[in-house]
Amino acid sequence: MTGWKRYFPVFDWGRGYNRKTLGNDMLAAAIVTIMLIPQSLAYALLAGLPPQAGLYASIVPIMLYAAFGTSRALAVGPVAVVSLMTAAAVSRLAEPGSEQYATLALTLALMSGVMLLAMGLFRLGFIANFLSHPVVSGFIMASAILIATSQLKHILGVSASGHTLPEMLTSIYNGLGGLHWPTVVIGVGSVAFLSWVRKGAGPQLARFGLPSAMARTAPIFAVAITIGLAFALDLGAGGMELVGHVPAGLPPLTIPDFSPDVWTALVGSAAIISIIGFVESASVAQTLAAKKRQRIDPDQELIALGAANAGAAFSGGYPVTGGFARSVVNFDAGAETPAAGAYTALGLALASLTITPLIAYLPVATLAATIIVAVLSLVDTHILRESWQYSKSDFAAIAATIGVTLIGGVEAGVLTGVGLSILMHLYKTSKPHMAIVGQVPGTEHFRNIERHAVITDPSVLTLRVDESLYFANARYLEDRLYAMVAERDQLKHVILMCPAVNAIDFSALESLEEINRRLSDLDIKMHLSEVKGPVMDRLKRSDLLDNLTGEIFLSQHAAICALSGLRDSKEALCDD
Repeated sequence: MTGWKRYFPVFDWGRGYNRKTLGNDMLAAAIVTIMLIPQSLAYALLAGLPPQAGLYASIVPIMLYAAFGTSRALAVGPVAVVSLMTAAAVSRLAEPGSEQYATLALTLALMSGVMLLAMGLFRLGFIANFLSHPVVSGFIMASAILIATSQLKHILGVSASGHTLPEMLTSIYNGLGGLHWPTVVIGVGSVAFLSWVRKGAGPQLARFGLPSAMARTAPIFAVAITIGLAFALDLGAGGMELVGHVPAGLPPLTIPDFSPDVWTALVGSAAIISIIGFVESASVAQTLAAKKRQRIDPDQELIALGAANAGAAFSGGYPVTGGFARSVVNFDAGAETPAAGAYTALGLALASLTITPLIAYLPVATLAATIIVAVLSLVDTHILRESWQYSKSDFAAIAATIGVTLIGGVEAGVLTGVGLSILMHLYKTSKPHMAIVGQVPGTEHFRNIERHAVITDPSVLTLRVDESLYFANARYLEDRLYAMVAERDQLKHVILMCPAVNAIDFSALESLEEINRRLSDLDIKMHLSEVKGPVMDRLKRSDLLDNLTGEIFLSQHAAICALSGLRDSKEALCDD
């Protein structure tokens, strides 16, 4: 798509919309709507907001994503990790439950929307690449543990507080003397039921010809049963915490706070929420698109998520993104286009008009159970074992992200993970792998002399550089090369073999010029081989090639045949 149609993918998938697609989208929307009602309420409470904020954040944002998004199955709305990050950011500035708190949550959504829109319009999606997969996995795992722990107080019916794992555990332990046993029965029973359904109901539904995705709608049954019990037994009068009055109606028009002081205080949190939300959303969208040989446009996804968050800001919501669980349910239920999301929004709008009086009797313990079961599926300990076996540095990044997130909070965890990833990348690339290579006998291949039986010429040193050259590793190349030259009395030629060098920055260019001069002083010629086209194009704009004491060879084999005494060897395969 080109022009304005690029920003409105609805004109792409909408052209082939038909009755069959409508039926599939409607079925998926019905299932996802049933799933989202309790989930939206639960995540709003996790964010420290009234339960209706979760419903509001699931209506307008979904419709906006359906218009701008490129994923056919992504379901946008409140998610656990972003809800936790919202609570962590806003609770520093206002008391949860206050009007100011709700306004700040709206402002955070607007700021996130503006940032995402700007990133999309200027094609800055690559910024999210600074969050490596190990860091994201570690952060999500730690966040899931924090979220589940934060909900234990609702399961046990005790008073507790805190934003870090030690604070929460200490607070819960101190409150164990005040256990509310009816709440424990409801909470633990809901956790047990939802866990059983999540693990075993899918195959049973498939046996009866029903979509296995319907197993994800089990929370609505837990909600209905516990509402009935709370109403019939008047559990609220006995001290059980209930959701209470939820106003019926469509999302209201809300106005965020535009004061500079508030935006300054929230800008860091908004940036982290935007990037984490985009990474989570894009990874889910790409995974589901690949299963149907479809593709998504990451920059357009930024625009769609930006519009969704801006919509949440003006309709009583808070920051949203694409959720894994609801998107998988949407996909498994047969959604074919983003219109399924729009139908889901209509279903949620109808629910907010009709069922909110019943929600007043919903035990908070049931919502806590919904959250706990949902987030514990995000705790994947396999990545710790696999990263330890494969890469100790990646394991260190994951472990540090988990540890700092649990002890220092979500924002500190993300910043630690990003910082460690960048530092480890700089460390690795500052000392790139370099190998002295020789010719494999009877072939035109060149391999590391420490790994293979190769033939070499004492008058020629071939150093293969397995990394792009830039300011962080330029001096390392000089030091390594000078040390090798000092050990070889018969040396006449140095060949830098560059098949893995994708770029040479100005600092590295100066280093190459200095190497060329110093080798010239030693009566040693410097040559280049297998230089990539884009790199050569840049070098032609410099003085290096004009002053190079040696030659530039298309292949390493051509260099050896031209420079080495090995050309007289039959094993070198050099033509006369």
